[in-house]
Amino acid sequence: MLLDDTSAEFHDFFDRHYAELARLAHLLTGEADAADDLAADALIALWQRWDRLRAADHPIAYARGVVANMARERIRSAVRERRRVLLFWTRGPEKTNGPDVAAVLDVRAALARLPFRKRACVVLRHAFDLSEKDTAVALGISVGTVKSQTSKGMAELERALGARAVGELTTGRRNR
Repeated sequence: MLLDDTSAEFHDFFDRHYAELARLAHLLTGEADAADDLAADALIALWQRWDRLRAADHPIAYARGVVANMARERIRSAVRERRRVLLFWTRGPEKTNGPDVAAVLDVRAALARLPFRKRACVVLRHAFDLSEKDTAVALGISVGTVKSQTSKGMAELERALGARAVGELTTGRRNR
């Protein structure tokens, strides 16, 4: 088959099944806005394998599977993100009996400037005293990523606050 014939065949498949795949994505995710994107992404993935897929008995069944897998990953990703947001942002500011000291405000400001993953690793490791493994589980990342992100985050805090202030942050932390 010529490239033009292959392209025309895929465009025909696209025209016949795009709406169905978008409807499937919408029903699986509950997100009308995401449905079109998921269907389009699935069809892009199909196009990349079209020379093998067009010979299959039921290419639409394969296409539905691709949409279902993409929808499942989108849902899992959204759930992980909601858990992360809830973990760090649902609590209001902590009330203290005494006045907040300048050092605490400096640390909070420096933490706020860190990218989310670095901030999360630093906070879980040093403020919550979690092990690298427990931090990895909480964030859904590898232990190696926890190690590197914590190290990089602490280095950024040290540059922002100075070595003495960062050393005071980690005093009393158990080694794990």
